[in-house]
Amino acid sequence: MMNNFLKTILIGAIFSVSFAQNVYAETTEYLIRVDGLACPYCAYGIEKKLNELQGVKFIDMDLDKGVVTVETYDVKLNEPQLKQLFQDSGFTYRSKKESVK
Repeated sequence: MMNNFLKTILIGAIFSVSFAQNVYAETTEYLIRVDGLACPYCAYGIEKKLNELQGVKFIDMDLDKGVVTVETYDVKLNEPQLKQLFQDSGFTYRSKKESVK
């Protein structure tokens, strides 16, 4: 009886720790300037490619300003990776600003 109780407590503690890691995971926000964003269909193609990257949690597009906002969990997006992604999609990557939340 006591053994089952201890097993239940241990399993509960393990689940609590694993869920707590996601709550406190470091989030990085990227503001990415891109030339050529003109229509929602174009934005959808980029959104699909960005969502394929591991750790992406949020994407927003401002077509008027040519800015893509991406938030990630514990993953860093680097310049060569972003340049290639946007170039493959037919757009010109200009710059990124990165901030940790």
